[in-house]
Amino acid sequence: MKPEYKLFGILAVFFFLVGTIYGLVTQWDEPVGFVGLYLSGGLGVMIAFYLAKTASKLPLRPEDDLDGEIEQQAGSYGSFAPYSWWPLWLALSGSIIFLGAAVGIWVAVLGAVFGVFALVGWVFEYYKGEHAH
Repeated sequence: MKPEYKLFGILAVFFFLVGTIYGLVTQWDEPVGFVGLYLSGGLGVMIAFYLAKTASKLPLRPEDDLDGEIEQQAGSYGSFAPYSWWPLWLALSGSIIFLGAAVGIWVAVLGAVFGVFALVGWVFEYYKGEHAH
């Protein structure tokens, strides 16, 4: 995890530096800009610290090894549906819900009904049919 915590450490330094420059340019009169940049830098420090502490407790990952081979990373990455129409219907119902914000609440309610049906179908697609477990 060395690249990850280095990246967030660099981002933290960047945000602290830019926050200081922003504060000097605005003569510290604008209270939101430099505070937001300093908070972003603090978030980078927290993430970098967490990743560094986690990396010290874990063994070296194959992608961290300079002499690593592709075969070291082989393994199961999870179970994925070979094909599924349910995400299409869920996205369509989501677009109908957002259309309801412009047209009327009744369209959003209709989209929500279709969305519940599509979500239940997507969640339970492995419980019946060809890919049942």
